[in-house]
Amino acid sequence: MNKTALITGASKRIGKSIAEYLAGKGWNIIVHYNSSKKLADEFVRLLCSKYPNQNFYLVTANLNDMDEVVALIPNVISEFGEFQLLVNNASIFNAAYLKETSLELFNNQINVNLKAPFILIRDFANHCKSGNIINLVDTRVTTNKSNFAAYSISKKALWELTKMAALEFAPEIRVNAIAPGVTLPPNDKDDKYLLDLAENIPMKKPGGVKPILKSINYILNNNHLTGQLLFVDGGENLGQNA
Repeated sequence: MNKTALITGASKRIGKSIAEYLAGKGWNIIVHYNSSKKLADEFVRLLCSKYPNQNFYLVTANLNDMDEVVALIPNVISEFGEFQLLVNNASIFNAAYLKETSLELFNNQINVNLKAPFILIRDFANHCKSGNIINLVDTRVTTNKSNFAAYSISKKALWELTKMAALEFAPEIRVNAIAPGVTLPPNDKDDKYLLDLAENIPMKKPGGVKPILKSINYILNNNHLTGQLLFVDGGENLGQNA
């Protein structure tokens, strides 16, 4: 019997790549989306066509609305049954220094990047009771740069939550995190933007999504690994060589 994964923000970008990768490994996928219904529909149709012996489902929830977040996993289980992997991939990423951060921006970042994963982690533990949780954080958790202040705080807290959940839920549930760095360009930028950023990291090149997928594979296949953070950032967390 195939295992099933719920991936938040799975209709595009990194989440879509994770979903495609796991589908290729024989997983059933629950594709979560918020506003990208057309993309999500097309993606699920593609997966169904490519892997006709597996199951692919669509679920929607606004991760900025805590009522919808609280309902998400109970609704999923009621509709599709228990699942074995939760990937907290969805996040929002808005620039603002501390002194420029509005209450609305702060709340949005905390809601989507921390409160929603907290609730989903809690509900996975209570309803599914065994399996794996993988949280996507960010290499920024190692620095105190404040140009994305609220975002960075939310990801730092998500990493702390990863360790706390790993300790509480062991041995039935393993909880780990992955910290990408220069991976994909923002929607309004091109590859040159990414290459310019990569000049400042030790490996001097963007990582793309493959290192993230390899890390997911490593986590899932190492059953003695929990409470760990895998950096897939080309060494960015090390700082710059003076």
